[in-house]
Amino acid sequence: MKYVVALDQGTTSSRAILIDSEGNLISIKQKEFNQIFPKQGWVEHDPIEILETQLEVFSQLLYENNVNASDIISLGITNQRETVLLWDRRTGKPLYNAIVWQDKRTSDICQKMKEDGLETYVKKNTGLVIDSYFSGTKIKWIMDNVEGVKSKIKQNNVLCGTIDSWLIYNLTSFKSHVTDQTNASRTMIYNIKELRWDEKILDYLGIPSTILPKVQMSSSNFGTYNYKGVEIPINGVAGDQQSALFGQACFEDGMVKNTYGTGCFLLMNTGNDLKLSENGLITTIACSSDNKITYALEGSVFIAGAAIQWLRDSLGLIKNANETEDIAKSLDDLKDIYVVPAFAGLGAPYWDMYSRGAIFGLTRDTGKDHIIKATLESLAYQTRDIIDVMQKDSNINLSSLKVDGGACMNNYLMQFQSDILDCKVIRPDIIETTAMGAGYLAGINSGIWDEEKIKSLQKVDKTFSSQIDKTKRTKIYNGWKKAVKRTFNWLEK
Repeated sequence: MKYVVALDQGTTSSRAILIDSEGNLISIKQKEFNQIFPKQGWVEHDPIEILETQLEVFSQLLYENNVNASDIISLGITNQRETVLLWDRRTGKPLYNAIVWQDKRTSDICQKMKEDGLETYVKKNTGLVIDSYFSGTKIKWIMDNVEGVKSKIKQNNVLCGTIDSWLIYNLTSFKSHVTDQTNASRTMIYNIKELRWDEKILDYLGIPSTILPKVQMSSSNFGTYNYKGVEIPINGVAGDQQSALFGQACFEDGMVKNTYGTGCFLLMNTGNDLKLSENGLITTIACSSDNKITYALEGSVFIAGAAIQWLRDSLGLIKNANETEDIAKSLDDLKDIYVVPAFAGLGAPYWDMYSRGAIFGLTRDTGKDHIIKATLESLAYQTRDIIDVMQKDSNINLSSLKVDGGACMNNYLMQFQSDILDCKVIRPDIIETTAMGAGYLAGINSGIWDEEKIKSLQKVDKTFSSQIDKTKRTKIYNGWKKAVKRTFNWLEK
């Protein structure tokens, strides 16, 4: 039997997934790594730990499944997208920790860009809004604040990249400094119309193009990984959310998926039509292969699964995420309590870097279970915020939403999601769609699958349909919108 392996490098863990040549998911290995919080609003990762955990789970995957490296046809990579780092070209040593997509330290840089009148240009050419979420300002911060970086750049001894580039550089023994178009489109320095690094924005931020990776199609050859003497081609790379869209076989215009991970990320396939949102969404490259570019509208919820982790790790209200389903089901729905988890500001459609988290509607008889339930429901409310404007931008009324990610296994959440959206919510049999997407991209470039084969592999686990009336839906959603507005501009600009 021949296999494809997908490396899924996420915000909290590194994973490796084994897929056989028939497209079946065989096995998964996972290892968490440390989250680093040097200051309030700062989030970092150790790039060496990311690399080591990723290599470890790959080796474990092959060993525990008795798979020889020679049986691996192709390797796919998917990754947390906006997280970025700089490293030494010769030694491969990071010059600073990777700055994570959740990090807010560059808010002031973003504010200055807005004041200097760059919003319209950035929107039209990168598809993005100016926000500390994206990579470009993070690169500038490292260059400006880490001693010795600028002198190393002058010596042509610095490389930069998102996590996919970092992994590929190391897997290929420093031979390939590359990224794909989906990851490049998340940097705020890549022109998605002209498909090149944007010289105007680079010049403004002071980022030399010489440190940036070569940009390739998502399904193409990115180099080879020499594993114990066996050359394994890396044939597919995509940012995690674009990879999930592909893994859900959302190949037709208007198809939408939501991934419930650390954040929530909704993408709508818009085909070859580069649609610019008028309602707070961003435009991104969904996929690229066979010289064809597919675009998508995207809405990003910064804090989703991370809010459940907050309940567990910071507040100690639960021992594990699975508890939330039974807790939520055990309560009546009379408490109008809302948790707005704006821990890293608000993403789409609000884009308020200065918003912060809050709980509304507390009374004397409010207990911890009510807070747990309200936190869980916040994932669905934030999804509705995005779906509403996505329908406006696309002129498409959503009839169904495909879901994936760990939290989609929570039946209470999925039912509430269907209730608040008034549409079907479809959960696939295999929820590891992010990793599967990277595997599919690698397999397509290796000639073992095509889109029709991938469509045939899609199986449904459960479909949820709305069970509440319009009056109740309107009432509870209006309460949510009122709560969100109260968090705007909590921090002074």
